[in-house]
Amino acid sequence: QVQLVESGGGLVQPGGSLTLSCAASGSIASINTMGWYRQAPGKERELVARITAGGNTYTGDSEKGRFTISRDNGKNTVYLQMDSLKPEDTAVYYCYLGLLMGVNWREYWGQGTQVTVSS
Repeated sequence: QVQLVESGGGLVQPGGSLTLSCAASGSIASINTMGWYRQAPGKERELVARITAGGNTYTGDSEKGRFTISRDNGKNTVYLQMDSLKPEDTAVYYCYLGLLMGVNWREYWGQGTQVTVSS
């Protein structure tokens, strides 16, 4: 059973910073991708950033230069450093884990953590 536990959300003023963490536990295959999605009220869930076990990263256009994704493979933990936060970054942020299990790709999600950017 794979579980994802997120932490680090909260309220921050515009221009501020937050760091999200997500720790995965259970049977974690070596071929995997971890990442962060977010969903604002009335909007669809969207990809924020992702990182493979080998360290290849993707960051969305609106987050480039402000958000940095990283991971600690030894701890099966992914981090999202968010700087220069804007009100439009307000959303529930979800941790994502994709695993190659045999020939199947399986996906797991965290419970979500609220990030609110407001003065």
